[in-house]
This record gives sequence, C-alpha cells and structure tokens, in this order.
Amino acid sequence: MHFSIPETEVLSTDNGSTYVAYNIHVNGVLHCRVRYSQLYGLHEQLRKEYGTHVLPHFPPKKFFTLTAAEVEQRREQLEKYIQSVRQDCLLGGSEAFNSFLRKAQQETQQIPTQEVQLDVYLSNGQKIKVNIFSSDQTEDVLEAVAAKLDLPDELVGYFSLFLIREGSDDSCSFVRKLQEFELPYISVTSLKNTEYRIVLRKSYWDTAYDNDVMENRVGLNLLYAQTVTDIERGWILVNKEQHRQLKSLQEKGSKKEQVPLVNGTANSPVKTETKLELAFEYLMSKDRLQWVTISSPQAIMMSISLQAMVDELMVKKSGGNLKKMLKKRMNGSLRRSDSQQAVKSPPLLDSPDSNREPIVKLSSKLSSVSIRGIGTSNSSNDISANDFHGNYAFEGIGDDDL
Repeated sequence: MHFSIPETEVLSTDNGSTYVAYNIHVNGVLHCRVRYSQLYGLHEQLRKEYGTHVLPHFPPKKFFTLTAAEVEQRREQLEKYIQSVRQDCLLGGSEAFNSFLRKAQQETQQIPTQEVQLDVYLSNGQKIKVNIFSSDQTEDVLEAVAAKLDLPDELVGYFSLFLIREGSDDSCSFVRKLQEFELPYISVTSLKNTEYRIVLRKSYWDTAYDNDVMENRVGLNLLYAQTVTDIERGWILVNKEQHRQLKSLQEKGSKKEQVPLVNGTANSPVKTETKLELAFEYLMSKDRLQWVTISSPQAIMMSISLQAMVDELMVKKSGGNLKKMLKKRMNGSLRRSDSQQAVKSPPLLDSPDSNREPIVKLSSKLSSVSIRGIGTSNSSNDISANDFHGNYAFEGIGDDDL
C-alpha cells in the first residue's frame, strides 16, 4: 500500500485565516487532508506509546511563516515520514496510526456518523445490502457482511473486502484490498463513481485452506461462486479438458469438487496510463544479485499479494493459525525481525544446489520484465532512495517454501 503526499493546498478557516493542508494519497487516490499540527500530534502520540528510538525523523516546527520553498521541503519530509511509519510493522499497524487516518478521512469527506446502507457484492454479482454506520471500519463492515450471509465467525478471517472497478465494457480491475485505516462506506462513496464497488472475496493463497472453508455450506458457496466467475473472466486459466470436467461437475451440482480443481490465476487486462513498477533482487548465481523489474498497472496489488503469501508461509511454518494471523495483522502485532529495518538489500547467499534445474531468466518469459545487473557492494546506489520502498517480505523464507 503506497502512501504519498503529492500536493499541498492553501485553505481558509471559518475566521478567514489560511493554512497549508497536506493531501495524503493512498495508491494515487486522495485519502485525507491534514495540517502539520495534526501530523505532529500523531507523532507525539506514537512517541509516547513506542518511544523515540523506533520513530522516523519528523520535520521540526518553525515559528515564522514558511516560504514556498520551505513548504515544499516540509511536504517532502512529511511524505517520507508517513511512508516510513506505514512500512514499519509495529507503527503502521498500530491503532493510533489507523484511527488517525480514519478520523482524517471522515473529516476530509465531511460525512457525518450516521446509519447507512452499503451495497457489498459477491464475485458473481449478487448484491448484499448491509446496515452499518458510515464511520464503521473495514473489520466491522466485513463482520456485518458475514453475519448477513450467516458465515460462521471462525471463517470470517478467510475473506476480505476489495475495492474494484467495473468498466462499461465488462472489464474488471482491482483497486486494492480495503485496509484497517479506512472507512469502507466513505472510501467508495467519496469516489462519486458508480463503476466502483466493494466485493467480498477469499483472502488467502494456500489452497490447503479451502478444505477448512468448504466444511461450511456458506463458505463452500462463496468459493464456488468465486471460482466460476474467475473462470468466466479468464482470471483462472483452464484447458479444454479441465473446462469440460468443470461443466460436467457443474451440471451435477458438485460444487466441492470444482473449487480445488484449478489453482492458476491470471490478472485481467487493465487499460490505464499509470506507470508502476515492482522491483526485487534475484540471486542469479553465487555473489551475483540482479534487479528484476516488472512494469504493470497492478504493481502495487502484486506487491501486497506477495507480502500476503509470505505471511501465510511464515505462519504455516510455525504451526500457527490463519485466523489468528489476520487478527494480529489487524491489531498491528504481526511483525518481522528488527533487522529488516536496517538493511537495504538481502545478504548474499551461498551458491544454489548444483542438482537443481538451471535458472531461466524471467525476461525470456515476460515481455514486461527487465533485468539489470548490480554490484555486490553498492546495490543501494542503483535505485534512488527517494523512489525505493522496501518491505523485505521474503526474509526468513527459504527456497523450499518458494
């Protein structure tokens, strides 16, 4: 999830005075407008709760009116600050940070707390109407949808709410998974575009969890509806024989046999001018790392998906529970080792097993992938520190896991 402050605005107060507002964007979409004093208040709250040693640098107060150049400098510093806080597993998942953004979102959109009806869709287009408060956060809305569907509490954590965009040509693209720092009703209504909708989908990657969900009738129906729709959209690729088998099972009403049959997925094409890149380092051979860059309008979603996959792998390795992992993620207590915050590139590993198959370069498979070599000692100089945001998602994951 990418935070940015690309612009400032000069706004007026009720008494006629003016102030500078900083527009916080999430994945390129305005989330809220805040003043410097509000961000400073958040910083002070985080400092009291977690101590100065874990907080990034916050731009200092100034006692005189800022020049245009100083306003721009402060904007850049605040953007780095908010990005650093969000990327820290402890700070970015804290209730202090999330509640600050929720409150700021509601104040910016000027939507009062009131009872509202929200439309949430299933993968097959079925509409679920839930009565909530406009100030209900993502987890509250998810639980309301689950209750309306009669989905058991122990299965709620296997699903999430996603913001998607339905095009007039029946195309569909994912915008993002709704996060704990936003209010779903306000997120979708503030876009003022009927093409955007909230959809309930499963929120895990390991198909072994399908068995847990399919033990329940509602869970089975949700997975079945999602599988059928994803095949129709071309997001799950099946050959002719698999398609014939699925049709046969569908005619027999054998839902459970269809869901785990296909695992491969394909993203739908998205028509957009947005230029986004997902870059990561790949160990090509001993002591030789190379940057692999994938250009895609869905680069942010790909990064989030990779992070979610790794979280599942780490929980599974430790014998943990998926539902508990999701709860910890909501509460901000799921974190990796502190060493992640101290390194820019992963350490060089020993040479891969000589018995393995030779590595096939990704650039030979995908036209949108580029590979560029880097030195073993100065990788941090190859990408501008202003443009690079690392989350070290694969630390602690071995080759066998991948």
